[in-house]
Amino acid sequence: MRKQAILRVIITLVCLSGLWTYSNARDASTAALDPALERIRPQAIRAHMRFLADDLLEGRGTGTRGYQLAAKYVAAQFETLGLEPAGTDGNYFQPVPLRKLSVIASESRLVLVREGKEEILTYGKDYLFSGDRTRTKVHVEADVVFAGFGVTAPELGYDDYAGLDVRGKIVAMLSGAPESFPVDQRAYYTSPEAKDRNAIAHGVAGVVLCFTPEFAQIAPWEMIVMHSKMGEICWLDQEGMPHLNGLAASPEIRGVAALSRAGAEALFDGAPQTLEAVFAAKNKPPTFALPTKVRMETATVHKPLKCANVVAILRGSDPQLREECVVFTAHLDHLGIGEPIEGDGIFNGAVDNASGVAALIEIARAFVSLPRAPRRSIVFLADTGEEMGLLGSDYFMYDPPVPSERIVVDINIDCAVSGRPVLDIIACGAEHSSLGSVVEEAASQLKLTVSPDPMPEQVTFIRGDHYSFIRWGVPALYIFQGSKTTDPAVDRAALTSEWYRTVYHTPKDDLHQPLDFGGGAKLAQIDFLIGHQIASVPQRPKWNSGDFFGTTFGGQ
Repeated sequence: MRKQAILRVIITLVCLSGLWTYSNARDASTAALDPALERIRPQAIRAHMRFLADDLLEGRGTGTRGYQLAAKYVAAQFETLGLEPAGTDGNYFQPVPLRKLSVIASESRLVLVREGKEEILTYGKDYLFSGDRTRTKVHVEADVVFAGFGVTAPELGYDDYAGLDVRGKIVAMLSGAPESFPVDQRAYYTSPEAKDRNAIAHGVAGVVLCFTPEFAQIAPWEMIVMHSKMGEICWLDQEGMPHLNGLAASPEIRGVAALSRAGAEALFDGAPQTLEAVFAAKNKPPTFALPTKVRMETATVHKPLKCANVVAILRGSDPQLREECVVFTAHLDHLGIGEPIEGDGIFNGAVDNASGVAALIEIARAFVSLPRAPRRSIVFLADTGEEMGLLGSDYFMYDPPVPSERIVVDINIDCAVSGRPVLDIIACGAEHSSLGSVVEEAASQLKLTVSPDPMPEQVTFIRGDHYSFIRWGVPALYIFQGSKTTDPAVDRAALTSEWYRTVYHTPKDDLHQPLDFGGGAKLAQIDFLIGHQIASVPQRPKWNSGDFFGTTFGGQ
């Protein structure tokens, strides 16, 4: 008995010693993150932004010299940090083959034909065309059917195409999706991908998009016209097939137009329902044939562009888990040079998204400063063409440096700096997967609260590079600043809306606007903590049971 008692004491001491060692290891690991967090400095974020948003880079337009300068800068930063190149041929660059599409307005026409009479609309005033991705000249003339939002959502028992004969015809549809839809489905069915895929499935020959008044509040027609003059861009796969919005080009679609309010009113002249009545039916617009034919003739110039993503990797420390990776993304491009506003034609993109790239570099700095790398590998991706339709991130997932099934999460960084301190965050995407608990824990460490999205109508979840990963079934996250303030007299949500209306995607997004770089550092710190946690535990993030995006893309 005495020997057994002694043995039990020895075993207990050994176990306690093991627990003490494990506990201290955890404490040491936690403590090690503090100096890493301190490496993410507001001054460094400001310095990166000062270069990336300088007029010298001419707005970092996709495929331009300014973008190439920005890409070389980021690659140099990655190399300085000692990150391993993860691009093509052993360097930091992943070439993305692109095709620029420019519509020749003088050779393009949209004509309404009603009772044998023609009404020729004016390009830029009444309508705009999307360039054809595979043909330089394309023509379609057909009857027009109004198909509501152009949405078919079988899981919600909703179908705008029900009872309509649209094969070989031109479909007119509204932007957006029914207000009655849950937020997830409304975001998905608002996307160009979902609308185009549905139109193709129904055999449509052409699409005419009418913007709702709600959309016009976010993106006025004048802004859409201004951006259209910069052209469109798609990426090419190994067979030379163009891709945009997650879809390969469809030759069946022979014309795509967007109408201004005046153009939409002309289209609906003599229709069974007025345009105002259609707009008012926000949950289920009536659908009907219009007493009008539309003829669309589109002339497009195709120009090849050379551009590249910038990709680096920090190898994980675990022999098995290092084959998996956490990806941090931030788009490096902006809109380049466009039509001057108040004498300034350089769209510097300071907040959108020099700030996100600056945060990406500093997050990388924090990771390389750790005494030991996390168990999983960390990929840092500064991608191209986000402003033109998530091109670089979409191509990255088409041809990733590691097998796509080994990418466990994407953490996207966009508009990381604003004009005020960060008191709370919006964790876009956290509600769809197990990432929610990780976000809450990281937020509590930084004494931040997690708030709901105050503007779900902006459908942010489908508008950033994280959505390219979602489409491949990878859980993703995008953290941005909430609206809390220490001054109750200030309506931060209203100020944010005003910024989007007057500064966003204009030359005014430069370093002359008020910016709080400390807030940018705070957002970078929470992204770092989230990424470190995911990279350090054996479990991969999982879609929540029954989640719409997990079911649609994640194979649940």
